[in-house]
Amino acid sequence: MTRSVAEAARAVLDAAEPLAKIKAARAAARDWRLGRLDHRFDVTMPARPARPEHPELLPPNRMPKRGKGGSERGRVALIHALAHIEFAAIDLAFDAVGRFGGQFPRAFTDDWMQVGADEAMHFALLDRRLKQLGSHYGALPAHDGLWDAAAATAHDPLARLAVVPMVLEARGLDVTPAAILRFETVGDSATARILTRILSDEIRHVGAGTRWFESRCDEQNINPETTWQDLVRTHFRGLIKPPFNDSARDSAGLTRGYYQALAVP
Repeated sequence: MTRSVAEAARAVLDAAEPLAKIKAARAAARDWRLGRLDHRFDVTMPARPARPEHPELLPPNRMPKRGKGGSERGRVALIHALAHIEFAAIDLAFDAVGRFGGQFPRAFTDDWMQVGADEAMHFALLDRRLKQLGSHYGALPAHDGLWDAAAATAHDPLARLAVVPMVLEARGLDVTPAAILRFETVGDSATARILTRILSDEIRHVGAGTRWFESRCDEQNINPETTWQDLVRTHFRGLIKPPFNDSARDSAGLTRGYYQALAVP
């Protein structure tokens, strides 16, 4: 029997080591694109994905301060933090496929398989850059806040879309331009180019989340903006705070009508 798309997604989540997770993500996305996977959801997703022994995962309030990234040590710490975000994002994308894909049209799986492949590529680029700077992924501690958000929304695809792409990934649109400028200012054009590529892809990812969120709201005949605000109040512990990259958010369809009412000064 042909492997199901849920089996392929589960294989990504069950892969602990970075290289194994990248390979599983690329294989799943390739096999889906080539029609080698059945659109079948016969395997459950794990409560938590497998993780490597390192990095050590700490509570967010115990994470060491990274500084502004002016020194090479500070730049390495920032790149490591970004690599960890992308590593977790691989699992978030494939969990969305395996957990929620059966509740949406086939195009939902198309989108999140591509997102997962993008996140694997982003992680690989950042990990390679760490190695060029004499470090590696796992050399510094990290926190698991992204997966905590996934666990809190595992029961509801609307909540997952509201929090992960439309809050957490959208925050990346806001902060990445400043990070690009920071690396360019100190002459680290190699890292700046990687982050520029990531920013372009993340606009598309936030756009996919917003589009599927609005599609499900239309099916249920509910207002997407007020529904999003209610879900964020319920399931997101952080703050919606400026500065906002309004042009990138607009490109993703995440207009100010969504987040303006929740934004803190």
